[in-house]
Amino acid sequence: MSSGPRSTTTLPPGPESRVMFSASDCACIGMAPMRARAAAKGSWARPVAARASSGGISASTSAPVPIAAIIRNQSRRVLLVAVRLTVHPPSRVAVQYVPGAVLSVSTHKRFSGRARLPRRLHVGPMSASFSPAASAPVASQSRIASIDLIRGAVMVLMAIDHVRVYSGLPAGGPTAGIFFTRWVTHFVAPAFIFLAGTSAFFYGRKHSNLSRFLFVRGVWLVLLELTVIRVAWTFNLDFANYLLAGVIWVIGWCMLLMAVLVRRRVRTIAIIGLAIITLHNALLPPLLSAVPALGDLWKVLYIGFFNGPVGGTSLIVLYTIVPWIGVMAAGYAFGTVLTMEPARRNGICVRIGLGAIALFVVLRGTNLYGDPRPWSATTPLPAPLSFLNTTKYPASLSFLLMTLGPTIALIPLLDRARGRIANWLAIFGRVPFFYYVLHIPLIHALALIVSKIRLGEVSPWLFTNHPMGNPPAPDGYTWSLGLLYLVWAVSVLLLYFPCRWYADLKARRQDWWLKYL
Repeated sequence: MSSGPRSTTTLPPGPESRVMFSASDCACIGMAPMRARAAAKGSWARPVAARASSGGISASTSAPVPIAAIIRNQSRRVLLVAVRLTVHPPSRVAVQYVPGAVLSVSTHKRFSGRARLPRRLHVGPMSASFSPAASAPVASQSRIASIDLIRGAVMVLMAIDHVRVYSGLPAGGPTAGIFFTRWVTHFVAPAFIFLAGTSAFFYGRKHSNLSRFLFVRGVWLVLLELTVIRVAWTFNLDFANYLLAGVIWVIGWCMLLMAVLVRRRVRTIAIIGLAIITLHNALLPPLLSAVPALGDLWKVLYIGFFNGPVGGTSLIVLYTIVPWIGVMAAGYAFGTVLTMEPARRNGICVRIGLGAIALFVVLRGTNLYGDPRPWSATTPLPAPLSFLNTTKYPASLSFLLMTLGPTIALIPLLDRARGRIANWLAIFGRVPFFYYVLHIPLIHALALIVSKIRLGEVSPWLFTNHPMGNPPAPDGYTWSLGLLYLVWAVSVLLLYFPCRWYADLKARRQDWWLKYL
C-alpha cells in the first residue's frame, strides 16, 4: 500500500501548544490522504487547543493541520489515528485525550442538519516505525475484556451448582468439599446481576432507547423464566404445582425497575443502589410487621420462599427484588468507573474491592451488623466455614460484601489476562444469557445419561420439580464429588462450541433479536 505524505507538528518545550485537526484529512498514517473529491465536501472541525505535558494532551483548536498527525512532545510521541470526519457546519467538535486511552469525540449541534462522526478517535503510544497494524493494541475496544472474563468465569462456576442439583448432594454440607462446592458458586448471582447493571450503562452510552430496551428485556426475561427455563429444570409440565422465580426472574424485574431509574442522574442511581445494599438488613425486617397489608407481596419483594409459594399460585420466589435491585443499580453506576483511564480505573477497583472485603471481615467478625445469621465457633460447621456461611436468601450485606468485593478487586488483574483459558472464558462472557438458557437442559440431559449408566435406568426423581420442589434423592442415587465435577467439566466443554458460534454470530450481525438472547 502506498504511503501518503505525513504531517508532523513538533511541540515546543513550553507548557502549551495549539493544534487543529482538519476533519477532511486521511484515516491513518501510512494511507494516502483523502481524494480531492472527498476533500471538496467541505468537512471541517472547530479548532482544538492542545496542551502538551508529561501527562499527555488535552486540547482545544485554532489552526488547521491534518488529522493524521504525529505530535511529538519532547521525548514522548503520541500517534493520533482517526477515521475521516464528515461534519456539516456549524457543528462543533470537542476532542479530549487521556494518555494510553481513547481520544473521545463529541459534537454539539447548533442546527437541525445531519452530522456524521466516528464514535471515537484512537490514540496510543507510537513506535519509531509505524504501520496501521501496529496501532491495533491501542485501539478502542468495544467491550471491556475483564468484564467478559468475569462473566465467563461466573457462568462456569454456576454450572457446578446446577450439576449439584441433579447429583443428590446437599446445598452446602458437613464436609469442607461439599461446603466449598456450594460456596464458590455464591459469587455467581452477585456478579451476574451487578454486571447486568454495568452492561445497561454501556448500552445507554451507545443507544438512546435504554429505558425501552430495559423494559422489553425485563418482560422477556420474566416470561422466559416461568416457561422455557422452568421446563428445562424439571422436564415436566406440572405448572399447576410448581413455578420457580429464579435469578433470571429477578434480573427481569430489576430491569423493569431500572427502566425508570435510568432516567435519573447516575449519582442518584448510585445512592439508591448503595442505600438498598447497606440498609435493607436494618430497615426491611421491621417493615414486614409494620406493613402487613402487603401480604404475599413481601414474598416477591423480600421474604422469598421461606413461607411457601405466593398465595393462590404455585410460584416459589428464590430471588427477591430487594436487595438485588440495589445490586443492579450499583452496577449501573459502576459503569462510570470503567470509562476512566486504565490506571485510575484499576486503582479505584482495587480500593473498592479491598474496602468491601475489609468491611465484610469487620462486620462479620464482630457480628455487629450485616447478616441475620451470626457466625459462631460452636456450630456443627467448623468455625471458618461458619464465618463464610452468610445468608444468600435474601442476600445480606455480608453476603454481598463477601462476593462483590473480590469480584471488583479482580478487574485490574483480569484486564491483563491472556491465553487460551482467558479466551474460552471471554467467549462465555460475551453470550451469558445464551449460555444460561442452554446449560440447564444440557446438564439435566447429562444427569439422565449418568443415571442410566449407574443405575441401569433413568431415575423418576430426575423428573420432579427441581431445584426447589423436589423430594430428597432416592437411596443409592447420590453422586460422589468426583462424578459431579466430571459431569461439570463435560457440560462446560460441550457448551463452548454453541457459545462460540453464537458469539461470532452476534459479532457479524446486528439483528434486533440478538440483543434479547
